[in-house]
Amino acid sequence: MLDYCAFSKDHKCIKWEDYQIMLQEIEEADSLCHGNWIEIEKQYNYILELQAILDEHGIGYPILL
Repeated sequence: MLDYCAFSKDHKCIKWEDYQIMLQEIEEADSLCHGNWIEIEKQYNYILELQAILDEHGIGYPILL
């Protein structure tokens, strides 16, 4: 997309700013999603360690509500 419009007085595309804002929001969402996924993996590995400890000692898992 280009920041040029032949039909406006100053030749600026009205949608250009919206496009730039949306692009920035997508990049931010991608960054946050990646960070969240890393945190989820850490929590999952922690749960696996706790389950291994419970299994080692013959303790059942708590009931999830």
